[in-house]
Amino acid sequence: MEWANPEWFWAFIFLPVLIAIYLFRFFSKRKPSLSFSSLEDTNHLPGNWKSHAHWVTAIISWSAFSLLIIALARPQLKLTTVERNAEGIDIVMVLDMSSSMKAEDLQPNRFEAARQVAKEFVEKRVSDRIGLVTFAMKSFTVVPPTLDYKLLTQLLEDLEMGVIEDGTAIGMGIATAINRLKDSETKSKVIILLTDGQNNAGEIDPVTAADLAVTYGIKIYTIGAGTRGTAPYPIQDPIFGRRYQNIEVNIDEDMLTSVAQLTGGKYYRATDTEELIRVYNEIDQFEKSKVEELIYTDFEDQYPIYLGGSLLLFLLAFITDRFALRSIVET
Repeated sequence: MEWANPEWFWAFIFLPVLIAIYLFRFFSKRKPSLSFSSLEDTNHLPGNWKSHAHWVTAIISWSAFSLLIIALARPQLKLTTVERNAEGIDIVMVLDMSSSMKAEDLQPNRFEAARQVAKEFVEKRVSDRIGLVTFAMKSFTVVPPTLDYKLLTQLLEDLEMGVIEDGTAIGMGIATAINRLKDSETKSKVIILLTDGQNNAGEIDPVTAADLAVTYGIKIYTIGAGTRGTAPYPIQDPIFGRRYQNIEVNIDEDMLTSVAQLTGGKYYRATDTEELIRVYNEIDQFEKSKVEELIYTDFEDQYPIYLGGSLLLFLLAFITDRFALRSIVET
């Protein structure tokens, strides 16, 4: 609700004045009287109801005055229509699911941190088709590029490690993502690759896959997830139960940098969960969809309702004063 002429609300300062004038006239008005020797027999008479309803006309008039002021202030309903035209981007997230992703240098571990940040990245997008590819020894398409973000986040939530044979086929992961993007007609096609190791499986070398991406105009952002030096890795001991062993963090940064630079992307190193969040936020800013918004605003006047109510109350006050509560005064 908005007001076209809010300055009329200043008229409300006259309402207390009107009430004061009415009360002054009522209490100062000289009332006719008759003398009786005794009123004892009239103490229990109910009296005429009109004698107790003198205030009805005044209250109705004050209410009518209030509604009139509201009507003059012109209340309006603001109706806004947004027409959005968006030029979307096709994105495929490629996620490493090798056993080394269980390392806990990122919290709660590399895989869980990557999954959660990927979900948050998806939730920020507006009109982009996003797909998901996972890889270990082999690569698989979990979901092709889609606008069904609810489905995508649910599938991310359902991912389980250990389902794919262990290994790190980075080149195959890139190639599978390219296969999902090569026929796209969008102007911008992007792969976001996250891994914590070195390519040690698959038939396609990552740099060769990057050359193929260049052919189809696909940009690749690469992320190396893991601290520098060693990282705590959980081991389930049949005797002592769960314990930790420090393992070497070996990320092929030279290869990941080459893949990114070759395609016009960028390489990032995420040594902790906070850094991983910053990386995805930066990629989110780089790869923004072009969105044009046309906003149409219309106003629907609501004052006739208040004006009609005011006129009806003024009419009711007149009828009440002149007929229903009319009194006969001797002059």
